[in-house]
Amino acid sequence: PSRLAIVAVLSACESADFTFLLNATGLSKGNLSAHLTKLEEGGYIAITKSFKGRYPNTSCSLTKEGLRAFEAYRKQYLAFARHMQK
Repeated sequence: PSRLAIVAVLSACESADFTFLLNATGLSKGNLSAHLTKLEEGGYIAITKSFKGRYPNTSCSLTKEGLRAFEAYRKQYLAFARHMQK
């Protein structure tokens, strides 16, 4: 559920920084960091580290593979939900 929430947030924008994802998902810093690492290792997101002034900034975006996987999941879920309504 946490990784799905992260991918869902990222599917709605070009990129999001760590603080935005932290607030949007309600995860702790450690959990968010661990999930981002797993998603990056899986090829679903790209992580860019930079600085805003003197402060470190981590930005995340969906890869093409991540977007394809999310769209496939979304279609399957919607089909399942329609089937359950019958």
